[in-house]
Amino acid sequence: MKAEEIISLLDATLLSEKMPSEDIQSACGSDMMSDVLAYPKERMVLLTGLTNLHVVRTCEMLDVLMIVFVRGKVPPQEVLDMADELGIAVARTPHTLYESCGRLFHNGLPSGVRG
Repeated sequence: MKAEEIISLLDATLLSEKMPSEDIQSACGSDMMSDVLAYPKERMVLLTGLTNLHVVRTCEMLDVLMIVFVRGKVPPQEVLDMADELGIAVARTPHTLYESCGRLFHNGLPSGVRG
């Protein structure tokens, strides 16, 4: 799924200057970064309500192409700056984590969990 489609499906606002050109292959929704670290990592988008630097540091270790902050949250400028330095796109959506994940899943973006 293209980042532009994710932005559209989530009624999101892009907070970074550029979006990834690669297709995003999976999504993860969590406020627990330890769970995100245990998640299969394939060019994914992370949806979260946490807006601290730990989120970006976690994404740096994984193959996260975009972070979407839910419930209309706006991260501090230092979070945006770090994400920009690392080439991670950042957006925000007014929707809850639950609804945002549901919208993406309903439109064909898998969770990436293999069982």
